[in-house]
Amino acid sequence: MTDHRFVRESQEPKKQIILLSLFAAAVFFLLLTRLWYLQIVKAENFQNLSENNRLRLVPVAASRGTIFDRNGKVLVSNRPSFSVAMIPQEVRDRETFFSRLAQYLNIDRQELVDKWEKGKGRARYYPVVLASDITRDQMELLEEKRLWLPGLEVEMKPIREYEDGMLASHLLGYIGEISDDELKNPAYNGYNLGDYVGKSGIERSWENILRGKDGGRQIEVDARGRVLRTISETPPVVGSSLVLTIDTDLQKRAEQSFGEQAGAAVAMDVNSGEILAFVSNPGFDPALFAGRMPPDKWKSYLEDKRHPLENKALKGQYPPGSTFKVITALAGLGEGLIDERSTVVCTGSYTLGKNTFRCWDKKGHGAVNLKRALKQSCDVYFYQLGERLGIDRIAAYARKFDLGAPMGVGLENEKGGNIPTSEWKLKKYGRSWYQGDTLPAAIGQGYVLMTPIQLASMIATVANDGTVYRPHLVKRIIDQDGKVLQEFKPEIIARTGISQRDFELVKQGLFAVVNEPGGTGAMARLYEVKVAGKTGTSQVVKMRDNRGSIPYQYRDHALFVAFAPYDKPEIAVAVVIEHGEHGGAAAAPIAGNILRAYFEGKGVLRKPVKAPAATDDGEQSDSAAPQAGDAATNNNQGQE
Repeated sequence: MTDHRFVRESQEPKKQIILLSLFAAAVFFLLLTRLWYLQIVKAENFQNLSENNRLRLVPVAASRGTIFDRNGKVLVSNRPSFSVAMIPQEVRDRETFFSRLAQYLNIDRQELVDKWEKGKGRARYYPVVLASDITRDQMELLEEKRLWLPGLEVEMKPIREYEDGMLASHLLGYIGEISDDELKNPAYNGYNLGDYVGKSGIERSWENILRGKDGGRQIEVDARGRVLRTISETPPVVGSSLVLTIDTDLQKRAEQSFGEQAGAAVAMDVNSGEILAFVSNPGFDPALFAGRMPPDKWKSYLEDKRHPLENKALKGQYPPGSTFKVITALAGLGEGLIDERSTVVCTGSYTLGKNTFRCWDKKGHGAVNLKRALKQSCDVYFYQLGERLGIDRIAAYARKFDLGAPMGVGLENEKGGNIPTSEWKLKKYGRSWYQGDTLPAAIGQGYVLMTPIQLASMIATVANDGTVYRPHLVKRIIDQDGKVLQEFKPEIIARTGISQRDFELVKQGLFAVVNEPGGTGAMARLYEVKVAGKTGTSQVVKMRDNRGSIPYQYRDHALFVAFAPYDKPEIAVAVVIEHGEHGGAAAAPIAGNILRAYFEGKGVLRKPVKAPAATDDGEQSDSAAPQAGDAATNNNQGQE
């Protein structure tokens, strides 16, 4: 039997192969034709372009937003500056380039090489900034020498100008070239080597608002780097501006009041939380950080024992000393342990177990009630009250003031202080809390720490009978035409729930501190405006008898908190003088000066007569005490 197999061949695959082959041949032909056109027909033209002309991308930095004070006065603006950059693909001999550039700019050659090393890995057509903020003479010299510096680029960039020099330097902060670490940080995506960024203060914390958006130009240059034409251009977008809560005149007076003393001050609107003055003394020159910091200046900053680079108002954490007695007193009143008639006999010390706790007045204050205990800052009264309260109840009242954590002032790295509890000590040190720990805490010593911002907030909350506003520094964001983009309203972050009657009793004591004979804060007195306040002295080392021999760094800190007017409070002030020793003698006069400046600005007080130098030998205690800023004789030689 024969096997017949019938197979019918399909014609479709052959047809598809033929079509694809024709299509590929057509594409290949077009590519060859284009290549022939570019390589043969236009060869000479492109060769001339490649040899004589080059395309460059020139970044155009955006101007940062302006910073104003609350009255519209410019605090920080911009000025043009010149930066030197190199285009890597156009520099054939880097060694010669660096040597010549170092010679023309009179700077260290290695400094240029280091900048170049940082720029490695980026597109070779992108400029690498080698030197910033060069002088006009240097810029003109480079233009003359451009022929011997192929690949050189001189860029104009806006750079910060601080209108009042060192004024509010810690608040405003400074800008500088972006660092390697910042370039690696996702938060700085879009930044390039040589860009300026905020490094501290408002400049850093509000970087995204102030920065703006850079533009750029694509230009064609000849072999000598001369611009032939602009091919395309994207204009930069100016950053938004900030209106701060700061009053420039008040800020100046506050800083001048410190003189050479190290410390901090915060003045605050008691009814909104707006910070009116923000001082950390001594300051620094922020303009130096945007260019090349002179080595001797940098060394002097580092070696200054007053630490001028430290923002003491934001990060300084100090034992509040006797200013904390305000919290202890309110806790005692709130818990029903004391009233205005409760008295304690102070003999100059108080013994608990085997330990003796001394009052700052060794002679003792005798029988004292709440008002007198605050007026004369009797430690024994608050030792005994603290013992009855216990640390956890004291801490609970401090928490009502939102103490013990950063208050969200709007600057990075704000410190939160410390309000200790028995649980806190067990967790941190693995040891139980003892009553012997409570007595120092009751007078603001031991483990208690507060920042100047918290001190100002605490006394502002007392002044307004218990409303805790968030301290803040920015009133509004505006565009370059002045249009308001965002307004920041007062924010209430807590209400203490403490009765108005208890606040009134404490405020009577604070009024006596400044205005009655024997009060420890007489140096803050203003005759035309009623001031209430509280002195404080916090120990840096254990109390000694011979205080005059203590080196500067071991001397006590001096503190003072105040508000005014007493009847209708508007402003609260906190002052810390590092190693100032006596709150009444060192800190109270400065607080008084700040209050005086505030009310002069409102037209309430007369302009001051030039004051003679204040003495520093103790505190004024009698009713004839002069006003803040006047000469004083201190008859009260106590710790407070």
